[in-house]
Amino acid sequence: MSVRTAVALAATIGAGILMSSAAEARPEMVGLRGETYSPGTIVVKTTERRLYLILDSGHAMRYPVGVGKAGKQWAGTTKIDGKYLNPAWSPPAEVKRDKPSMPDVIPGGSPRNPMGVAAMTLAGGEYAIHGTNVPGSVGGFVSYGCIRMLNSDITDLYQRVPVGTTVIVTR
Repeated sequence: MSVRTAVALAATIGAGILMSSAAEARPEMVGLRGETYSPGTIVVKTTERRLYLILDSGHAMRYPVGVGKAGKQWAGTTKIDGKYLNPAWSPPAEVKRDKPSMPDVIPGGSPRNPMGVAAMTLAGGEYAIHGTNVPGSVGGFVSYGCIRMLNSDITDLYQRVPVGTTVIVTR
């Protein structure tokens, strides 16, 4: 390999690394220390803006997420009560109050639909763990309380967990 080819290859790889963002991160297996959750549990750590799928007593899959903005955050334990691919979305009353011009229903698959490619609804409220059509919002304090994931990540998580999965949200 010539020096010119090596330099061009290094520049191409370097540019690719620099152009990737944290929101493009893939789920990663991580170790857990000092925390005990049952395998299969989803734990959302709001302050970290991370979702963990507990695999066993020492390991979890970690995903970047967008969480509730100031005044819209919550904590507690719930369960996944529904799973939907390309869901239509009806804005909750609070969203409609803040954005009255928003349509009553946004069809699934629409680029304006904030649910992305999949959603898993949470029991006891109007919240869901869902994808997004705005990938740059993942990693921020951005929602009305839902947990927002990259479409590739919600697709991965959707395949890993059933309805009835326990979800623990911490601040």
